[in-house]
Amino acid sequence: MITYLLSKALIVTTTQLTMILIAVATIFLVFIIIAVVKMYKLKAQNKKLMETNAFKDVDESYKDFTGGHLYGDN
Repeated sequence: MITYLLSKALIVTTTQLTMILIAVATIFLVFIIIAVVKMYKLKAQNKKLMETNAFKDVDESYKDFTGGHLYGDN
């Protein structure tokens, strides 16, 4: 009797499986849409930051340190 009830409880119909798969696919689709929207927002923010003067100042302040005494260029 118990094994019969257990075997009936474990049987999943095709419609139940289809509904579960649709729900999981919908959740993943929502996550993918959120990720794409965030990616475009970050690209726009990165573009704005690259156009500012603060980034250009950092690049110009870099100096080449390979001509020091550690490399034999006295």
